[in-house]
Amino acid sequence: MPEIEEKSHRGGFGDLGGEERGLIGRSFRERIIAVGFVTEGKDEASVLLEVEELCRLINTAGADVVEIVIQKKASPDPATFVGKGKAREIYELAETLDVDTVVFNDELTPGQQFNLEKIFHRSALDRTAVILDIFAQNASTPEGKAQVELAQLQYRLPRLRGQGRNYSQQAGGIGTRGPGETKLEVDRRRLVRRVHKLERQLKAVGGHRKNQSKKRRHSYNQSVAIVGYTNAGKSTLLNLLADSDAVVADRLFATLDPLTRRIQLPGGESIFVTDTVGFVQKLPHQLVEAFKTTLDVVIEADLLLHIVDSSHASPETQILAVRRVLEEIGAAEIPEVLVFNKSDRSDPSELLMLYPDSVAISAYSETGIDKLLSAIADQLRVIWDVVELAIPFDKGEVLAQVHREGQVLMEKATEEGMLVQARLDSFSLSRLSPFLVSEGGRNGI
Repeated sequence: MPEIEEKSHRGGFGDLGGEERGLIGRSFRERIIAVGFVTEGKDEASVLLEVEELCRLINTAGADVVEIVIQKKASPDPATFVGKGKAREIYELAETLDVDTVVFNDELTPGQQFNLEKIFHRSALDRTAVILDIFAQNASTPEGKAQVELAQLQYRLPRLRGQGRNYSQQAGGIGTRGPGETKLEVDRRRLVRRVHKLERQLKAVGGHRKNQSKKRRHSYNQSVAIVGYTNAGKSTLLNLLADSDAVVADRLFATLDPLTRRIQLPGGESIFVTDTVGFVQKLPHQLVEAFKTTLDVVIEADLLLHIVDSSHASPETQILAVRRVLEEIGAAEIPEVLVFNKSDRSDPSELLMLYPDSVAISAYSETGIDKLLSAIADQLRVIWDVVELAIPFDKGEVLAQVHREGQVLMEKATEEGMLVQARLDSFSLSRLSPFLVSEGGRNGI
């Protein structure tokens, strides 16, 4: 990507170029002040949970939080977010603690970020910048790198104004713009061109992924997408179900690229299961947009496995955060099985009472897996059509196919052959249409 002149701060979070490294792997760890904001009518406990998660994000990015500041105010200040007086307090605290960067739990406008950096004399960043930094570190495939770079550029473009202080000031009138403004405009054009190029690349990748999905649809296998909060144990579960090799790490956003594996259900049916990128509270809109091609596997799934960390302090908050993202990408109506993972660390009985159709498992200790597989099979069968088939006695391979690909509800011998009532997906129905007697609606004849 084009070289963009950076501000001369010590902090490294602001280096959001596509080819630049994150904070992990550097020879130093930045010292950070984390700032939370409690507005009127907002629950302070929920803000503290968000700030605690922000600290985990910062640690994952390779920096250390040395102080937490909470500001209570009726509404954010348009110029400095926390108010000028509080901003001065944070500056004095940063000087005392020798802090490199101040990170806000809420998203800052470009103007607020510019004003705060003038007061702090150091980087002022928001939660979005931290998440983008982590994604940049974890992207390993060409598609993942392109998606992260696109999100970074979309975040960065409106913030180019802040670079202008290093250039000549713009004067009024035709022909009076200094070279600094010209440089800024050139950088903006170069970034816009790069954004368009990345969008074209990802559109092509999306087309390729759709072709792969079509090929899978040409088999009778249904698809299940594993979704959930980051670090809830999604990759561990996929490895257990499919004897797979997905990356597993006790850190946030360890998995960015979808991984699909075939597994077999207790009834003998085969399905495709895909591990997807984890979600988080206040997941940046830029990332959701950039990862649309990756998240298509969620939209096209027949069933969602919504994995929740039952040992978390507020599992309900994580559930709501995931469902908000699912709604944003158009996947809110897809049937889901709520799975409370890490039951070896906590007692999920209260959660199971709150969510009666959920399942408790431990992917680590491999408990509850049989019940989970049965729940998946039951949910998939419910969304299939119930039909009646008349199969001649000399077509034993067809009867075996029905048992293999669907759920046989009733089997009766007649003078002509076997009369079978079964649940079948649309692809199996099309292949078995010559033997179709009658077709009912979903969930019943």
